[in-house]
Amino acid sequence: MGVTGPTGPVMDRDEVDRALARLGAEHEAIETSLLALQDHAGRRLLEGAELTGVTQERWTATEASITLLWTYFDAYTDALHSARDIRSRRRWSSREDLVELTELLTGDSVTVAGSATATANAPTLHGGPTKLSERYSLTTLVDRMNELYATSLDMVVAADAVWSALPARIDLLAAELQRTRRLAHSVGVRPGEHPAGDDLERITRILTKLREQVISDPLAFWLAAEGSSAPGGGRPDTTVYDREARALDDVRREIDAVLTVRQDAEKRIVKLRDLLSRADRTLAEARTARGEVLAKIAATEVPVVSGPPTVLQEQVAAAAEYRRQAQWHRLSPLLESLEQKAEDELLRARESLTAVTAPLAVRAELRGRLDAYKAKVARHGFAEDTLLVERYEKARRMLWSAPCDLRAAEQAVLRYQHAAAELLSGPRVPGQGVPEDDRRGPGA
Repeated sequence: MGVTGPTGPVMDRDEVDRALARLGAEHEAIETSLLALQDHAGRRLLEGAELTGVTQERWTATEASITLLWTYFDAYTDALHSARDIRSRRRWSSREDLVELTELLTGDSVTVAGSATATANAPTLHGGPTKLSERYSLTTLVDRMNELYATSLDMVVAADAVWSALPARIDLLAAELQRTRRLAHSVGVRPGEHPAGDDLERITRILTKLREQVISDPLAFWLAAEGSSAPGGGRPDTTVYDREARALDDVRREIDAVLTVRQDAEKRIVKLRDLLSRADRTLAEARTARGEVLAKIAATEVPVVSGPPTVLQEQVAAAAEYRRQAQWHRLSPLLESLEQKAEDELLRARESLTAVTAPLAVRAELRGRLDAYKAKVARHGFAEDTLLVERYEKARRMLWSAPCDLRAAEQAVLRYQHAAAELLSGPRVPGQGVPEDDRRGPGA
């Protein structure tokens, strides 16, 4: 800038040409962006939608911003055309032309009527009250347009992203929901009769309401990315959708379980009856064994054996009736409960039999131990030992008599064992050694 005007340094011809080239490129870029925003699918959808909530509020402000953008752009265009007209007057611009161009290109030379800002319902550049008119430099006007464009595009892109993502996914889930409802109805899973039927009704209501809300207020389902300044930075909020999708998966699994019941219900009922029949036979065996134990074993407490569980038999009959009437949704949970109860009943019957026959098992163990020791002393040549023969016979009479006193019989077997052990460990010849009377202990 070689000369000075009333307001400061005056641009020379080269500086003016460079500034006009830069401003022309900016003008072309801004125009392209504004036309793209004007044709954006999200903006067209916003114009035709019946909006509510936060989207309605932000779209009102965004429409005002877009209107103001075009007002600023028109003012920018007029100023640029004026500068180009002045520059094109002559090949070598006069000082008066350069002064005028400098003021137009660098000073606050662009006037925008305050009524335009007020009509557009948009804030002024500095956030103050609307004036009758506002003056901007071309550079300031470009910054203002960039700011308004970024906020407008952010709102349009966010709404379009939600509309592009959620309604289609909701529709797909709703279609799957309808297929699931028809399948549920075919197996008797209905609202008020089965929890899964109630869940289907709830999911249907929520998805219907969710779709209405997404269409009318998409920005309520937008999560802006923290720290991102790029327009449209963020993602759709799918929390409600994801929750209902998981709930529908749970219902489908429940219906699959009901379908499985329908396929193998007869086999499972037959198995249930077999388990309960085995439990009944085991209890009958336990009752018979108890009578035998009471007759053969003395001074022993034998547990009482309960009868067969009639409640389970009634429930199995109810399951068979559900199967006959094709009430699969009722049969499914009943079979699951009965299968566990039948297993528990068979286990209880077996434990009862084991508890009842325990004294007989003890007697059998004592008999086996007595005979094993007898065979052992016989191998060592002491089978005819008088003391051993006497103690063996005494223990044998106790174990093979009825009723058998297990406590006394056990003591008799222990005395025989001790005598045999002493005899086998001592260096004596059969028939010799300690006199008969001395070998008899006080418990002989």
